[in-house]
Amino acid sequence: MYLEFDQMPAHARVWVYQADRRFTKEELYWIEERLTSFCDQWNTHGSMMPTSFQVKFGQVVILAVDESKLGASGCSIDSSVRVMREIEERFEVNLLDQGKVSFLENEDSLVVNSVFGIKDKVAKGELHPDSITLNPLVKLKGDLENNWLLLAKESWLNKYFQN
Repeated sequence: MYLEFDQMPAHARVWVYQADRRFTKEELYWIEERLTSFCDQWNTHGSMMPTSFQVKFGQVVILAVDESKLGASGCSIDSSVRVMREIEERFEVNLLDQGKVSFLENEDSLVVNSVFGIKDKVAKGELHPDSITLNPLVKLKGDLENNWLLLAKESWLNKYFQN
């Protein structure tokens, strides 16, 4: 059962998917329609779960499930991954690869880079200790407010700034 994202409780489980590019307006419209439809029918063992999604920075998809009454089963999680794969294939983007580092270039411009290119970004001064980075490992909706956007020096990336 789909709920607006702000109606999801802080303890809702979240999954963060970072696309390697911004979606166009038309793509976002299709993604929002598809994810609303998916969330409306997302269930675990036949029981509906309160679910939602949000797209941030035009390229980060966040899925949320309130597991307080029913935990998301392996099959239900697999169904969400199939939807993400469908989006990947339809729009030729990379969502499921977890080997990405994202940071804000400015207030609304996100840079998504392979983890293997981070040293180069630091060397060029594009990524610095005060860059705001995304922590894709957040597990709860409440963590999106406190632990999702971190200064690079307060994240695992700090090791790249040590002399």
